[in-house]
Amino acid sequence: MRTTQAATSDVANQQSEPKVYWDALFRDAKGRVVEPPAFSAPVADTHVHLDMLHHPALALARAAANGVDFLVTVVDPTEDPAYTYLSLGEWEHHARDLLDGWNKHVPVPTTRIIVGCHPHNASRFTRDIEQILIKCASRPLTAGIGEIGLDYHYDLSPRTTQQEVFKRQLALANEMMLPVALHLREAHDDGLRILREEGMPAAGTLLHCFNLDLETLKPFLDLGCYVAFGGPVTFKKSDELREAARNTPIGRIVTETDAPFMAPEPLRGTICGPEDTVFTAACLVEAFGLEGREAIRLLTRLFENARNFFDRDTSSWQDNPKAVASLVAQAKGVVASPPALS
Repeated sequence: MRTTQAATSDVANQQSEPKVYWDALFRDAKGRVVEPPAFSAPVADTHVHLDMLHHPALALARAAANGVDFLVTVVDPTEDPAYTYLSLGEWEHHARDLLDGWNKHVPVPTTRIIVGCHPHNASRFTRDIEQILIKCASRPLTAGIGEIGLDYHYDLSPRTTQQEVFKRQLALANEMMLPVALHLREAHDDGLRILREEGMPAAGTLLHCFNLDLETLKPFLDLGCYVAFGGPVTFKKSDELREAARNTPIGRIVTETDAPFMAPEPLRGTICGPEDTVFTAACLVEAFGLEGREAIRLLTRLFENARNFFDRDTSSWQDNPKAVASLVAQAKGVVASPPALS
């Protein structure tokens, strides 16, 4: 799915790296400077793949300079999970140097990690992989299990295997008292069925990258899901998606990018970064028809939603070595070699 042995990614491997601008400005696909939205409220990016960006430290610095104060980055135990955990401190240090050089006296964003086997990689979810996932989840930086779920668009793993791995990770989330971030693509009916059958994780469930209509969203809202809106909500033809956002309880909306993918308008065609969340946030304000203080109240609430969902105290479980050891022991008998699951 991606290369994480170095600070390059599939995005880097598939495209020539664009000219790198070592500043905090936004630029469109033609390299023209784009003015950011004008508001003074913190913003959160609840789903970014820092390990897939050309320059993670630059992304963190740009996020900080543009008011993105909280990030959640994604790790997959089937790929190279150690890369992000070991590199994050260095990225933050270099981001601080960049901010100082820009004379930006703002803190580097608080960053949390979610860890989960993407449905593309479900066939690789083995006994050993589950132990890696559990050990990653025991680290203090880890704030959730994700992204997990079903992807019937590419079918890179058999659907039955995707479903079994999804169920197992939901069970682990419940045992570890961690929230989950869902990836569902052309699989919302099966995803909804599995959530109902297995039970919603007590710590919360977030529907990542929702880009469909209200009719599809409503059953997930009825189950109590949070919803993350990213770049697609800004697209010109996304009227139904904006309608879905307007009909979502404000207390359950968060913002995201899924960087390096799906840059929002007016940055489409560029490699997305976490700083781009500000355009999505501005689009949601416009969709709700708010201005002035009411707009700031909305933005503040969306930021608080993200912090409350992903920045909760999980120390009661994560500081208990016996709990971690118990789950690792359980994992030895749960998952067989791919693609079969016991």
